[in-house]
Amino acid sequence: MSGLLAATEGGAAFDLQLLGILVAVAVLLLAAYRTALPYPILLVVGGALLALVPGIPEVELAPELVLVIALPPLLYSAAFFSSLSDLRENVQPIALLAVGAVIITVLGVAVVAHTIIDGLSWEAAFVLGAVLSPTDPVAATAIAGRVGAPRRFVSIVEGESLVNDSTALICFKFAVAAAAGGSFSLMEASGAFVWGAVAGVAIGLAVGWLVAQLRARLDDAPTEITISLLTPYFAYLPAEAAGVSAVLAAVVSGIFLGFRSPHLITPQTRIQAFAVWEIVVFVLNAMLFVLLGLQLPAVVEGLEGYGALELAWYAFAVTAAVVVLRFVWVFPMTYLPQKLWRPRSGRPARRTPPWQYPLLVSWTGMRGAVSLAAALAIPLETDAGEALPGREIVVFCTYAVIMATLLVQGLSLSYVIRWLGVEEDGSRHAEHEARARIAAARAALERLEQLEAEDWVRRPTHQRMRGLYEFRIRRFEARFDDEDDGDIERGSLAYQRLRREVLDAEYAEIIRLRNRGEIDDEVMRRIMYDLDLEHTRLEI
Repeated sequence: MSGLLAATEGGAAFDLQLLGILVAVAVLLLAAYRTALPYPILLVVGGALLALVPGIPEVELAPELVLVIALPPLLYSAAFFSSLSDLRENVQPIALLAVGAVIITVLGVAVVAHTIIDGLSWEAAFVLGAVLSPTDPVAATAIAGRVGAPRRFVSIVEGESLVNDSTALICFKFAVAAAAGGSFSLMEASGAFVWGAVAGVAIGLAVGWLVAQLRARLDDAPTEITISLLTPYFAYLPAEAAGVSAVLAAVVSGIFLGFRSPHLITPQTRIQAFAVWEIVVFVLNAMLFVLLGLQLPAVVEGLEGYGALELAWYAFAVTAAVVVLRFVWVFPMTYLPQKLWRPRSGRPARRTPPWQYPLLVSWTGMRGAVSLAAALAIPLETDAGEALPGREIVVFCTYAVIMATLLVQGLSLSYVIRWLGVEEDGSRHAEHEARARIAAARAALERLEQLEAEDWVRRPTHQRMRGLYEFRIRRFEARFDDEDDGDIERGSLAYQRLRREVLDAEYAEIIRLRNRGEIDDEVMRRIMYDLDLEHTRLEI
């Protein structure tokens, strides 16, 4: 049967087979937790090996699962939690990668594929180039966060992934139309690209504004979180139905609401919503990478006419083209714009990045589930009802490039970062955080002094709260004092240790009261929720 899972057998046998897959996924996630390997790589390799096990049901990845169900929340979440200031600061390299690198990949891969793959038409070659043009940042950012990659590098790679899916899917749409119908108009494609981008941004802004107006009037965490989970689809689906950039619609709505969220969400809802989104994104990514690995048997079907060495050569050549083309684009576009366009009067010139940074960005070109979903979405027949030539080899090359880039680039990225010597120790980020906390504490003291004369403010409470904020300021200011002996920080850590000890005693007593039947589970959970919040605050 078609769909997400196509089972060769039903009943209890299929239940056990599905159980085996789920257990294997859990084991892979535990292995990723215990090792230094990023979970996307372990899951995709484990999925591929699992697909070779006899008796495992055939798994069919429906393109709609990725492009309609999984892609909108992943894009929205990445946009929501991105930094608008970082996106503004890096808008030039992000645009050059998200548009220019996609186009150069489409063209370059098409030339290479048409040249080396026997019988592959230009139309099918351009389809392959469009399919392989978008990058997948999940593995890259998972590694980058673990080894202390430069913050600007992470911002550029994530920003690129927010937009390049839109460019790639528009190229894919016209390439497939040409392959199925045999016609293509550069003027029409260019006009559609501009219109699709503008309309997608407009839909995203409109949806973001409407959702913001709605959420500003709500104060119920479950309702707000549900609307938050539905928002990506509110933006994506209308844009998709209108034939414009649904990717940009989801991304723009996420950026808009992410910037407005401090004014829209109550503290209690924010804590719950962020936790829900973290789990949703993790589960979606894990599901996609496992399903990607399980596609191996389906990918090799229909390749009977090709030899093993021939397929290996095609996979190697196309993968090399994808990797080399990114280098060919990134290095010139890192330095040429700064030489051709000088900053406007009054604006400081951007410092030219050292060669290590473009090399790192060039090496971070892993492909993922969006590419495979696009390949599987290629129609089986042309408009004339004939079999679409080259579809099987396009799907195979796509899968091969995904596996090769994830394994070679993904596994080596941490070593490349260390070899280039571009790790950041986090001191700059910690300094910004400390200064922000000092500013916030001073604002609190200023407001506290304004409220001192109010009838409802009791003097002991005022003095106790003032002492708390004054200590917080001294603690964080000490981090900028080279002569500080560390006594304030040691005192703070000792307090945190003592507070944890007494919190553990409170936890134990609440559980004891529940076990003896003196309180019910609802009361226990409500009290433990408050204790959890206190426990979390101890890190501040």
